[in-house]
Amino acid sequence: MSSEEIRETSFETISDTILGLTFLGIALVSAKRMSWSTKQGGSETTVVTAFYSLILLTSSLRSIWFLVPNSVWEPSYTPTAVMAFDENYPAWIGSFLSEILLSAGSLALFSIFILILVYWADILKKYFYPGARRSRPMMTFATLVVALVLLEILNAALFVFGIYSTEGMILFNALLLSTVSLVCVVEITIFSHRFRTVLKTLGAINQVSTESQVKRIVWITVTGNLFFFTRAFLEAIFAFLLLSYWHQYGSVSMIFSHQLWDIYIILKHWSEVAILCLMLYILQSRFTAVAREGYEAVGESKPSKQGALSEEQQPLVV
Repeated sequence: MSSEEIRETSFETISDTILGLTFLGIALVSAKRMSWSTKQGGSETTVVTAFYSLILLTSSLRSIWFLVPNSVWEPSYTPTAVMAFDENYPAWIGSFLSEILLSAGSLALFSIFILILVYWADILKKYFYPGARRSRPMMTFATLVVALVLLEILNAALFVFGIYSTEGMILFNALLLSTVSLVCVVEITIFSHRFRTVLKTLGAINQVSTESQVKRIVWITVTGNLFFFTRAFLEAIFAFLLLSYWHQYGSVSMIFSHQLWDIYIILKHWSEVAILCLMLYILQSRFTAVAREGYEAVGESKPSKQGALSEEQQPLVV
């Protein structure tokens, strides 16, 4: 490996620093919001705090990954194929930890929308299947997240036991994230349509406007689908190129040029910045309105109205 191949360019240093500082800013904002949320009363506090804690976790992990100099993790800026316990490449530990940190940040990010989808599914089940037994949303959420964590542990174990190199870890993550992204696109689209139907029906029954809630649902749908479609496209193309080069050359080192890797990093992580900022904005606008007008459940002007969402469900309509 030549020094030209492993040297981090000035553009990459500046780009990583800007991204790291941006994620750090998001972490500070979400930490402040989370602190404020925990001091508020009402049953909605737990859900809101969960959102802010996931945003905080995601942005913190990303800021660490970007702000820690790449040379601390490994000598090469672009990914390098290396096996675990390689005596000729002691930096394999840094490569492994870097990939684990990157994967943890992705899981935390995806967990934000998994939480939204789990609660949407629970609320919709109440209205479309009134007599059906409903599971606890947070338990369902924890189960799904634990399943993803176990898959990442499996990925790490396969690397540690020498089944494949860091190339295999990257390919595993690309396939996993592209699959989860496509599932999220489908689920968000289906649940969004049903949720808008429920909100409009509740508004008609209780003779109140639910237009603002419907608009927020549309915002989440459009931006969420745009993010996950972009992510699925990036990861799918990335996985295809990895498999193609590996089949042709027996290694994927040729694919990891600085230009291609820079494009991948920029598109992937700036889209994450955009979706995190949007979630902060939506949550803030939702609860600024609540503080200004007082908390009022969707589709009811009085607590006695029928068919309205409970306080705990309200934040999920953001």
